[in-house]
Amino acid sequence: MRVMPSTVAQAAAWAQTLGLPRLDAQVLLLHALGRTPHDRAWLLAHSDDMLNATVQATFAAHVQRRLKTEPVAYITGQKEFFGLTLHVDPRVLDPRADTETLVEWALSCLADTPHPDVVDLGTGSGAIALALQHARPDAHVCAVEASADALAVARANAERLALPIAFHHGSWLTPLKGCTFDAIVSNPPYVASDDTHLAALKHEPLSALASGADGLDDIRCIVREAPQLLKPSGWLLLEHGFDQAHAVQTLLGNQGFVNVQSRPDLAGILRCTGGQWSTVE
Repeated sequence: MRVMPSTVAQAAAWAQTLGLPRLDAQVLLLHALGRTPHDRAWLLAHSDDMLNATVQATFAAHVQRRLKTEPVAYITGQKEFFGLTLHVDPRVLDPRADTETLVEWALSCLADTPHPDVVDLGTGSGAIALALQHARPDAHVCAVEASADALAVARANAERLALPIAFHHGSWLTPLKGCTFDAIVSNPPYVASDDTHLAALKHEPLSALASGADGLDDIRCIVREAPQLLKPSGWLLLEHGFDQAHAVQTLLGNQGFVNVQSRPDLAGILRCTGGQWSTVE
């Protein structure tokens, strides 16, 4: 690899010649400079500034990690999600912007419900639960996570953001027996265990990604267990794979959910599916 040029603009351009998207190069350069990801305008205003040797070496190391498909969030240690800055690391899934669709849908379903009871299943970094609690301070939000390591990340995020989430360690709805909710939301694992795309996600926890031969094992479990904990007309909202909307709609319909529907992500792909629990026997 040739030596990295020494000005701010040259360094960002150098990273792009190696194959990094412009945004990735900018975020990693800002991190090496000790600045926030929001300071992209600073890069333009200081494009001719010289980088010292320490910053150059740090940025070069960041670039190499990214070229090996490590998520930017793991390199910088943080990720923006629904207006919140979350601390993330390889113990948890890198939160995706498309998951904000699930948060927005949950908020719309709960808009007319005062002091709603909500649970986020498989919370990971705590992204969904924290976003819901921040947007609805009157809500009673709890979160469940099977991984003790991931739960530690979520708890730390909640403490740092001063958001009162009630955390539970366990598998899906098992720790919540006796509770009832106005909404159950989840971004569970939904990738088929033999999916070739998993190779590109090698830095993220496999347990948060793969779910059986067709990717639907965990979603089946949640759909089966959710009716016991939903209030009348309560919502179950699930994120899933790009081609799983019909299958998830079928699972919900067969379980007795009504008003079953799907919502598109930022790319227009049906990414979330949900329904209300019917009170009709």
